[in-house]
Amino acid sequence: MPEEMIVFTRCYDLLAWLLPRAEKFPRAFRFTVTQRLIDAALNLQEALFEAQSQRGAPRLDALRRADAALNHLRLYLRLAWDWRWLNAGQYEHVSAIVAEIGRLLGGWLKQSAR
Repeated sequence: MPEEMIVFTRCYDLLAWLLPRAEKFPRAFRFTVTQRLIDAALNLQEALFEAQSQRGAPRLDALRRADAALNHLRLYLRLAWDWRWLNAGQYEHVSAIVAEIGRLLGGWLKQSAR
């Protein structure tokens, strides 16, 4: 069986780290910003799975959806940092994971566009 692509592992790591922290975000934002943050992270993972099972133009479309979800995730994480829902160490940690996912996704996009 082929090894799992590292982007899936990093995305899983992101979800495993993010979901418990998001539960601690202020209750007043639980059904707005917090839910959108979680949705963006889950949409990213789902789009990556979809891309893995496709070829050609459908794969490229799924990768573009994953890229859009990653950009949404970056926005919501930045808001969480600005509003002090994440401390400096947490934001640094999650930013490093998101940056790595972005590099891996960018490489996959570039390869698939050929």
